[in-house]
Amino acid sequence: MVPVLQAYGFEVVITREPGGIAIAEQIRELILDTRNVEMDGRTEALLYAAARRQHLVQKVMPALEAGKAVLCDRFIDSSLAYQGIARGLGLEEVLEINRFAINGTMPELTFFLDIPPQVGLERIRANEAREVNRLDLEALAFHEKVRGGYLQLLNLYPDRIVRIDAERPEGEVAEALCGVLADRLSGKKIRL
Repeated sequence: MVPVLQAYGFEVVITREPGGIAIAEQIRELILDTRNVEMDGRTEALLYAAARRQHLVQKVMPALEAGKAVLCDRFIDSSLAYQGIARGLGLEEVLEINRFAINGTMPELTFFLDIPPQVGLERIRANEAREVNRLDLEALAFHEKVRGGYLQLLNLYPDRIVRIDAERPEGEVAEALCGVLADRLSGKKIRL
């Protein structure tokens, strides 16, 4: 996706949530630590929102203000799917605490890399280089609720969220992502 954005004149910042900056990385460690299995769902949601806010202030907003494109691995939709739907806290409740955190900053385009939860968990287990985190330890039923949450968000925000079949080979997924991005950029300049 970076070459597509660069072809349209964007300098690209790549980041992730939670994380991307020192404070948010520390919050990430706390949230995903496998020793914290007793973490309350509301605590989890608030920590994600706190990490998101700090990340926005320190990294995302300065990049956007400088005219750069920001590619972020996860954002508000992840909180809505994981905590709002899968944890059962309520979509509107989690959206409200995140509205406070993001203060109106929303992505213009979100890719939902859709994969059956069982396949995703098998890929995680097969990837020896990837550290297993607290959310990876959740039961399959939880991950099915997360996927259902993303599908619900896709229906709520069809102009912003694009579903990509991530069960396909990596090269095909990358090609699909780049194709959608190029189509969007050719229609209008967007701030990412």
